[in-house]
Amino acid sequence: MKQINAEVIAVGTEILIGQINNTNAQWISKQLADNGINVFYHHVVGDNLGRVRSSFEKAQRDADLVLVTGGLGPTEDDLTREAFQLVSGLEMHEDKVSMDRIKEFFLKRGRTMSPNNHKQARVFEGAKVLENTVGMAPGMLVEHEGTVWAFMPGVPREMKQIMSDHVMPYVREKFDLQSVLQSRLLHFIGIGESQLETDLLDLIQAQENPTIATYASEGEVAVRLTARADSKQEADRLIDVVEKEVMERVGQYFYGYDETSVQQQVFELLKQRQFTLASAESLTGGLFADALVSLSGASEVFLGSFVAYSPLVKQQVLGVKEETIRKEGTVSEQCAIEMAENAVRLTGADIGISFTGVAGPDGSEGKEPGTVFISLHEKGKQTRTTELSIRSSRQGVRAQAVKKGFDLLFHYLK
Repeated sequence: MKQINAEVIAVGTEILIGQINNTNAQWISKQLADNGINVFYHHVVGDNLGRVRSSFEKAQRDADLVLVTGGLGPTEDDLTREAFQLVSGLEMHEDKVSMDRIKEFFLKRGRTMSPNNHKQARVFEGAKVLENTVGMAPGMLVEHEGTVWAFMPGVPREMKQIMSDHVMPYVREKFDLQSVLQSRLLHFIGIGESQLETDLLDLIQAQENPTIATYASEGEVAVRLTARADSKQEADRLIDVVEKEVMERVGQYFYGYDETSVQQQVFELLKQRQFTLASAESLTGGLFADALVSLSGASEVFLGSFVAYSPLVKQQVLGVKEETIRKEGTVSEQCAIEMAENAVRLTGADIGISFTGVAGPDGSEGKEPGTVFISLHEKGKQTRTTELSIRSSRQGVRAQAVKKGFDLLFHYLK
């Protein structure tokens, strides 16, 4: 079967200047990938007739399928129709059904329609007009010189309705789509990207179908397995085979699939073990607690957090010994131990975790920036402490310390 190559074009200066994110392109690409369609390019072009036209001309030359979002509104800077008319030479007319819906939209809301709203009902001769059930401007499907063009509003909920109800059914029928492209994302923590790639190098070098790609983010790594097959079931089977090989090598670092997070997995493990948790934070300033309480239901397992930044608060609130602060300092293993143990004592939690260190950019107490101590204490058991030396910005040190804390909890609980 011929492979279908697609391009996604977003029209709108507001994306280029960072006013909004181009979430439409991500969502559209996922729908296309699920149906085995390759997306070769994402383009973002501002509200300029010449540049939009140029972008459309390139897509006409290169793609089998072009999906355009934005530029279908009623104002002078909505130029998608005008640009495509210059490329295609197609005439436009006002679609009566669409215009009636637009008039009804205003009537139901008791608003007066301005004359420029007629522009939203203009469609190309021969176009398949796509009903917009959640907004005003209709979408369009146009075939021009062997390329299929789909025009949709830029408002995400309008685009998704038109894409789901009209564009994808048309594309599946038009191109007689049989294959699917299925991906699975495996998350790992406690192993670096270079070590992960080394452990999987022969699999990566020999990859065909499924393909294997590694990714790194703050404090963790991921492997994406992507397979093309005639059905989702067959694609999953192909992925299962490679996943088994990956897990045999690095499975001890695996924590979850796809959209999960390490804090979500720690939360689930705490619930399974029926454990409660408390934290004591210095350099992280509450970031650990924030990451956990952002999860729905966190109160089931998380009792509270102490943000003890100054030595005085560590001593008077958390109960760190004055002798420890005087002899060892606040950036020390002993201080971290007492913070974690006292978090358990003060809250009654089953487990306490503590963070103390130097976020930077300057050193403190003779310790280099990026020095971090994390202690983990379970009631009635010996406290474990991990010392880190993190090379990053101030915010990077704090973020990586939090991620390492979840890493330690995950491997302790699983």
